[in-house]
Amino acid sequence: MLPRNLTLFRFSPAIATDLVAQGIAATLASHPAREPGPLEAQTCGFASPYAPGDDRYTVPGNGCTGFVFQQYERILPAASIADAVAKKVRKITVEEGRRVGGKERKRIREDVLGEMLPNAPVRPRRIAGWLDTDQGWLVIDTSSRRNAEQVLTALREAFGSFPAVPVAPEESPRVLMTDWLANDTLPARIGLGDECEMRDPSSASGAVVRCRRQELDTDEVKEHLRGGKQVFQLGLVYDDRMSLVLSESLAVTRLRALDLLSEEQTEAESHDAQVESNLALATLEVRRLLGFLEQTFNLPRPAEV
Repeated sequence: MLPRNLTLFRFSPAIATDLVAQGIAATLASHPAREPGPLEAQTCGFASPYAPGDDRYTVPGNGCTGFVFQQYERILPAASIADAVAKKVRKITVEEGRRVGGKERKRIREDVLGEMLPNAPVRPRRIAGWLDTDQGWLVIDTSSRRNAEQVLTALREAFGSFPAVPVAPEESPRVLMTDWLANDTLPARIGLGDECEMRDPSSASGAVVRCRRQELDTDEVKEHLRGGKQVFQLGLVYDDRMSLVLSESLAVTRLRALDLLSEEQTEAESHDAQVESNLALATLEVRRLLGFLEQTFNLPRPAEV
């Protein structure tokens, strides 16, 4: 129902207008994912959120457009490549009685890759997300910034240009979250979860304290804050409907629907209807959460980019 993670980008009203004018569904459909050829290490593109092979590349819901980024990557363990290169180098050394230089070793490695690639297994990876053209959000279901950037790059290649930018809070998340935990100043509709990560930013040793499955409003936890540590990640409960972990970069991980929200989900009559219902509910609930983040941390929507 809900995405597991939220990596967030923002874009301006003008960009939203351009996306709609281009036609999001048609644009993504013109950049479909395909499996790699014999000598390709990886390929990527977009796939149907409904089912493999379906020709619908987007799902509509609440002014948002859901999509799936699909990547295929051939698995070549570095140790296997190194071992094959070493064997070829040893063979040359023994049979020809000479040392293999750096340039030749590089060429050997390229030959090894060419030999191994066609038979290497292919690992597929799907990353879901949506474009909220009403509010100017790109939401990607991944906790990895690298993976999120790959999705963003694919969107830019598809649309020709897509200047979405990471969120830029005017209020420091680290400072606010530290104050919430130290002084019990949580905003309305927010409760504490059961995990956090605290660090001492002035410590050369990089002292880190991680709490899991622990009550956070205790003297034991606050003693770390009095000692100079700050909150870099904090488990929260939003409106008694979802739990999450919020980081200082405002990335959301371990997002989970609580009982109150889970009870509102209904089972649709068909698979297609279920896909659309899931996106509609996810975008509605996440949009409320993003509104809270936007107001609390002063997240401006880009005006021109």
